[in-house]
Amino acid sequence: MDSTNERLSHDLAAQRMTGADAVLHSLAKLGVTDIFGIPGGALLPFYDALAVSKLGLRHILVRHEQGAGHAAEGYAAATGKPGVCVATSGPGATNLVTAIADAYMDSVSLITITGQVFATLMGTDAFQEVDIVGITMPITKHSILVKNAADIPGALAAAYHIATTGRPGPVLVDITKDAQQGELDFVWTGKTDLVGYRPSARTNNKQITTAAELIAAAKNPVLYVGGGVGRAKAAAELKALVELTGVPLVTTLMARGIFPDSHRQNLGMPGMHGTVPAVLALQEADLLIAIGTRFDDRVTGKAEFFAPLAKVIHADIDPAEISKIRYADVPIVGDAKEFLADLYEAVKAHQETHGKPDISAWWRRINELRETYPRGYQKTSDGLLSPQHVITRIGELTGPEGVFASGVGQHQMWCAQFLPHERPNSFLNSGGAGTMGYAVPAAMGAKVAQPARAVWAIDGDGCFQMTNQELATCVLNNIPIKVAVINNSSLGLVRQWQTLFYDSRYSQTELNTGRERIMVPDFVKLAEAYGCLGLRVTEESEIDDAIKTALATNDRPVVIDFIVSSDAMVWPMVPQGVSNSEVQYARAMSPEWDEE
Repeated sequence: MDSTNERLSHDLAAQRMTGADAVLHSLAKLGVTDIFGIPGGALLPFYDALAVSKLGLRHILVRHEQGAGHAAEGYAAATGKPGVCVATSGPGATNLVTAIADAYMDSVSLITITGQVFATLMGTDAFQEVDIVGITMPITKHSILVKNAADIPGALAAAYHIATTGRPGPVLVDITKDAQQGELDFVWTGKTDLVGYRPSARTNNKQITTAAELIAAAKNPVLYVGGGVGRAKAAAELKALVELTGVPLVTTLMARGIFPDSHRQNLGMPGMHGTVPAVLALQEADLLIAIGTRFDDRVTGKAEFFAPLAKVIHADIDPAEISKIRYADVPIVGDAKEFLADLYEAVKAHQETHGKPDISAWWRRINELRETYPRGYQKTSDGLLSPQHVITRIGELTGPEGVFASGVGQHQMWCAQFLPHERPNSFLNSGGAGTMGYAVPAAMGAKVAQPARAVWAIDGDGCFQMTNQELATCVLNNIPIKVAVINNSSLGLVRQWQTLFYDSRYSQTELNTGRERIMVPDFVKLAEAYGCLGLRVTEESEIDDAIKTALATNDRPVVIDFIVSSDAMVWPMVPQGVSNSEVQYARAMSPEWDEE
């Protein structure tokens, strides 16, 4: 009997075990190696089984369930594998809801396992009973309640299959305590047969041919690339198509790094804080080739004024996204990797017959925009550090092989603009949900997944205070992340909007964490209290040395408190609710838009 048959025979041999053991064995069979979680009463059977298990599963004990969820997200985003997190019933489960919603918005493969009260107590308002299946139904691909031990292997196999196929996303498996305590004859087949779940992967050949013809006829085409291309692991196929066509492309916030910024055809990020060339290229395009993107409002601005001259080819794995916001002239449902490979062949065949289209006039217009509106920033006038300069130096000194997780706000946009986005899975952030507190636990999860890489959490002082308790997790589990706190002593992006749209009425945005403020908390002392190396940088001459020290320190986490100006703003900017044609390059400075 060969090794394959031996393994199959072993998997089909029944083993008597508890439901809790079945959870662990199922995860091991699925290839899971790392779990983030925190115990509680409804999960005690699971944790008792974990204590004596010899399956080699590594459990990271977090300090808050939200941290477990974001760590699992960071793990998934950095590797392309599903992240796994566990929590107990009631508040343990509800503390995971933010991370689950975050994963749902950003198409992150996440398997969430929660404990539940005894099945006989459900519906009685028992201690720590919450209907987490009902709560999470709108923010998961599927939520599964397991009341019998025998159903555990099938439920987890189904969860893995659903989370990792089609459009990736979170799946919740809620397991009652008596199901964990009960016994079953464990048999692993790995097969799932889910009625009604048939995600499409193959694309339609006729639509591919039509798309290739539209690309050949276009004078001002733009590739509009979203995070779905990264989730499909299609960076190589994208690069081949881009270079074959010679078409410029833009990469959304969730797609940064899928195509290298250093490539001449990459115009950068579009949208509210995108580059002027990216924003106006979309506005002036006569054809959008939208792949793995959902026409988010932060990209389109006021949707009815977005790319008014353009026909649209829209390819996405999720049919619900096609024509949801913008009508697709050529709708294509399928996997981005398959679509790009098929489109490449169709375009190549068309070029071999008809030649390569001449879009040189379009490139002259784009290069004019690049020269007139280059990426940059103004130095601060108050003597404090420029946050853009700090982030630029972190990227330059770390290099593109690093992993960068950002929080949400101004620093997130500066990270998108100024870090070296050269490879997939290197920039992790909360795009759709915009979850403050994402960075530190996500960086922790990424470092667990990729321990050989330098992993940074680039956070604001507001975001950092939401989840910095996970520094204790990092210290005790030897997870030496680097944390850069871009400390402007305020909720920076809210403050920017208050400056621009609310007559500088700074209502409840001052955090008192920066220079010449009350400085509560003192981030250096906080870092030291957690067992981290804490540094503070107040002068430009200190920036490089602090970053180099962080990069050289691998025996514990490092926290650098960069005291930056609260007056620094994110530019360019499209004000909310207007056309992208009204993009401002800097305050009170808008470029001309070619409407012809």
